Amino acid sequence: VQLQASGGGLVQAGGSLRLSCAASGLTVRSYTMAWFRQAPGKDREFVSAIRYGGGATYYADSVQGRFIASRDNAKNTVYLQMNNLKPEDTAVYFCAGDRGVILSSIRRWEQYDYWGQGTLVTVSS
Repeated sequence: VQLQASGGGLVQAGGSLRLSCAASGLTVRSYTMAWFRQAPGKDREFVSAIRYGGGATYYADSVQGRFIASRDNAKNTVYLQMNNLKPEDTAVYFCAGDRGVILSSIRRWEQYDYWGQGTLVTVSS
């Protein structure tokens, strides 16, 4: 299994970025796919998830209303559209996937078996 994250970069506060996570070796529609982030000196934190099958989405309170998770089954890729970015969104963003994550644990990074390499998002003020 490989998860290839891309799309990070430097953006001014209020700007937008779209992250992509291209999967191989797993089918994104059959897995819960999530985004986590980790800022320097901080713990890894949940950002969003899109659940297998129907694709229900879940968000951290800090990004609710600004970020949108989506999935393209044909491309076997998941996306994170990030709008109205803030300096506190600066972090390395990781995509993750797992087939067996239960809903109550969807925000726990320990529940995910497969991880991408991370892409750096820097938001300047």
